[in-house]
Amino acid sequence: MNKKIPVGVDTLRIRNLGLHDYNTVWQAMRDFTARRDNATVDELWWVEHPPVFTLGLNGQECHLRDVGGIPVVRCDRGGQVTYHGPGQSIVYILVDLRRRALGVRQLVDALELSVVDLLQSYEIEAERRAKAPGVYVQGGKIASLGLRVRGGCCYHGLSLNVAMDLSPFYRIDPCGYSGMEVIDLKRLGKVLPLAVVQQNLSRYLMRRLGYLAPFYEEENRMIK
Repeated sequence: MNKKIPVGVDTLRIRNLGLHDYNTVWQAMRDFTARRDNATVDELWWVEHPPVFTLGLNGQECHLRDVGGIPVVRCDRGGQVTYHGPGQSIVYILVDLRRRALGVRQLVDALELSVVDLLQSYEIEAERRAKAPGVYVQGGKIASLGLRVRGGCCYHGLSLNVAMDLSPFYRIDPCGYSGMEVIDLKRLGKVLPLAVVQQNLSRYLMRRLGYLAPFYEEENRMIK
């Protein structure tokens, strides 16, 4: 029996979608944002994608140096080029910013600091960079951000490298920076199930974004 989810500014719904094609989830995010209203509960979507390079609104194809057989998708998030693949934990942030009185800069800060909080809990020292959004460890990028705001509501979100094949990153200029190093939790000696990382990061995201009500999960169900 489905639980009735209470509507409120402090309520957050979390969905674990599992492994899904990038275009399918991207379209679902746009559909969700287009049809939401003032009573729509904010959501986080956890997902993994099969290998794909994505170019943001300002993405330049010159940063795609050797894509090989990996597909390239030009999407409507901010930022340049990045790679998504299995072993990477992606969370899409579907939040009514106006209702929560959040600016984009505040949202970016909250997302980055949530990752820093998570890494600190694993005894990993991380940093942010003022002119290069994301989170960095030992000079390597471990988390990337890309957002889109439409009608006061945001979608897209952040990716955290957990235990993945990092070699596709060396076929591009990650986030538009030539020679940028990329790292994941496994290279840092932290071998953790993806689901555990997602659950722990969810708690830090809720705290940084100010959600107080219990969250609700629907495991491995795709959005209709």
